[in-house]
Amino acid sequence: MTIVRILVVLVLLFAQPALAQQVDISGEWAARVHEDQPHRGPGAELGDYTGLPINDAARQKASHWDASILSLPERMAQPHPAVYFMRGPGPNMRIDKRIDPVTHELVAYTLEGVFGRDDRVIWMDGRPHPSPNAEYLWEGFSTGKVNGNRLTITTTHMKYGVIQRNGVPASTRAKMTEHFIRHGDQLTLMTIVEDPVYLEEPFVRTSHWVRSSNINVDQRWLFEVVDEVAGRSVGYVPHYPFGTRQDGYAKKHGLPFESTQGGKATIYPEYELKLKEMLAPRPPASPSTR
Repeated sequence: MTIVRILVVLVLLFAQPALAQQVDISGEWAARVHEDQPHRGPGAELGDYTGLPINDAARQKASHWDASILSLPERMAQPHPAVYFMRGPGPNMRIDKRIDPVTHELVAYTLEGVFGRDDRVIWMDGRPHPSPNAEYLWEGFSTGKVNGNRLTITTTHMKYGVIQRNGVPASTRAKMTEHFIRHGDQLTLMTIVEDPVYLEEPFVRTSHWVRSSNINVDQRWLFEVVDEVAGRSVGYVPHYPFGTRQDGYAKKHGLPFESTQGGKATIYPEYELKLKEMLAPRPPASPSTR
């Protein structure tokens, strides 16, 4: 009898870590916009690349971007890309579980409610990512793995898109790692984007949701393609000319132009000292002598 009790205790002890490794993010979640509301609602202003570790190529690409490009018929039905659409606007979302009907094992999570309803599938069954030659999608290809109260998601095969709605680009070579962290009815998402084409360092940001049973999932999924802006010549693509200096944001907020252009140095606390130096009043120039 004693041996049986010992075996039972051992089974329970070994079972506890396995139980501790489970987290369930399914349910309906209401977005809480605690950070970057102007970027996530109205959208970032042209020339505002603050807090973004972008390189010269990304800066040049963004300075030529014109929001009117979204009025072109081929762009009107374009959803937000994977590197951005968990960010804004919102979104309120519904996360469902897809269960194998025979084994009852979790096969995937589906994230529903993002702008354009380009809903995501997070594969949880251990399948590998496809070949680099496979199709690239707006939502990319995502796999997930649970570690305690954290669900880590790896996404590849994403279409060319943006990480911010003022033209800051993300290439098809970008890789996104997400960490869903749940504490009761609070759900935090940490997103890490690595892009060897446009980023000097990984780009990190967080978003937050609260569990709710009374949300409205985004219904903007039926896009009507129309000739929204008439009078353009065939083949015209809205853009700013090469070499455009997007300094309107800096002038509007009284900031040094350099400080608004992003780069890895600007995301560290030490940059505050340089910013203070740039904003310090300059001594009057001494009169020239002959």
